[in-house]
Amino acid sequence: MEVKEKNSVMLELHDLSITEKKDDRFARVVTSLSFNEDDLVDIAVSRRTDFSENTLRAAIDILKNIAIEEICNGASVQFGLGYFHLNVNGVFVGDNAKWDSEKHALSVHVTPTAELRKAVKKCTVNVRGMAASPMAINSVIDVASGTTNQKLTPGAPVNVEGTRIKVEGDKEGIGIKLIKEDTKDETLIPATHISTNSPSKLSFVVPADLAAGDYRLVVVTQHSSSKVFLKEPRTFVFDYLLEVDA
Repeated sequence: MEVKEKNSVMLELHDLSITEKKDDRFARVVTSLSFNEDDLVDIAVSRRTDFSENTLRAAIDILKNIAIEEICNGASVQFGLGYFHLNVNGVFVGDNAKWDSEKHALSVHVTPTAELRKAVKKCTVNVRGMAASPMAINSVIDVASGTTNQKLTPGAPVNVEGTRIKVEGDKEGIGIKLIKEDTKDETLIPATHISTNSPSKLSFVVPADLAAGDYRLVVVTQHSSSKVFLKEPRTFVFDYLLEVDA
């Protein structure tokens, strides 16, 4: 589908504290909407497609299952907007080394298609100045796997780095939450699981019984640069989905 000129993204600026220049900024894309497969099907039907909702959903499920099967058999698969193939993580010692699930793992690498890369280049970009809230999460480091902005390991610690993310306040809903992407179920991290709680860093232990799936990390706080809490909580939803393995 050809991308039209009306496609655009909005950016907000944040302080770039790692440089010595006080006026250095970095930009974030403002993500106001999040779509799943059902949402995309609804949009397609609303545009008077010749296919019904059930037909579209069935086609997606069939193709998705075939793609998963072939990827798990070692194939490189183009599906949707990306190219998928397997990577091998871990070091093998010796010419006759064997697979050890404690040391080795398979992961999925995704490369955007040329069509998507071309479409993104055509987007109109608008910068609306400094973000209204200075609060931001920059990175989420899963200590067990050593990955950044990718995974969460149940029962293991996580380090979150950002700006003004200290969890404090007296309003309802304050805390660190993990929201399951498909069901929208919320898991609140107990205060006893939080070991570091500062404006620039949070450390907490992922609940050991957290179900497998994709999660969004959400921080809600009334923290401010003064000793007085903000009147209303601020909420920051991390940009990346975080995977929890079965």
